[in-house]
Amino acid sequence: MPSSTHTEVRGPIGIITLDNPAKRNALSKPLVDEVMAALADFAQRRLRVTILRAQPGAPVFSAGHDIAELPESRRDPLGWDDPLRYLVREIENHPAPVIAMLEGGVWGGACETVFACDLIVAAPEVTFAVTPAKWGVPYNISGMLTFLNAASPRIVREMAYTAKPISAERAERLGMINYVVPSSELEAFTLALAGDIADNAPLSIAVMKEQLRILAGAKPMSPQGYERIQGLRRAVYDSHDYTEGIRAFKEKRKPVFRGD
Repeated sequence: MPSSTHTEVRGPIGIITLDNPAKRNALSKPLVDEVMAALADFAQRRLRVTILRAQPGAPVFSAGHDIAELPESRRDPLGWDDPLRYLVREIENHPAPVIAMLEGGVWGGACETVFACDLIVAAPEVTFAVTPAKWGVPYNISGMLTFLNAASPRIVREMAYTAKPISAERAERLGMINYVVPSSELEAFTLALAGDIADNAPLSIAVMKEQLRILAGAKPMSPQGYERIQGLRRAVYDSHDYTEGIRAFKEKRKPVFRGD
């Protein structure tokens, strides 16, 4: 099977490039496995910064979940062992900062992947769209927390309910991303930013990253609240609409939702 990614090391900086344009860099299990293997390799080499990007000029950074891999009914589509969950945890737990360098559309689960990164640099043409409502998919708790750590609840609601894209310029204005940079300057700017980080004390940065990760997740939830959320999600993935959404995607048609 051909590789869906490739990697490069430039001194203390590692670069992971998503390279499966035929599937718009969908976060399939094979692609996720390759990204995680690259992160593990970079950690073993003690590289000080990782850059996650798509191919230069890509119209889509990533289409998000590979919907074809999701079960059609009666099983949690985004459970603990979903490939995206592993990828997000790996990015968050990676000892060095991860910078997302973006061109093209960032859709669905790719938004969560990007928002799990430490810094985000985007070309002006980048858009972000949270799309599970388009396919009747119930998003999981940890994913929603990632979104809430990236944007205010009102913005998360807008993105989740409408599934409409927002621009990089608006995302920067809202504090969701760090920089919007012209495409012609994107790589040079991101490498310079990575270089600034790499010049500093790696142990200090690793400890601060872990502190921030723990603090970002320090939101209390009662057992009853957790069970309530999981029960609501089960009602969705046991529904007609969930099965219809997944089948419609596989059949390349617009889903017809009934609300049951």
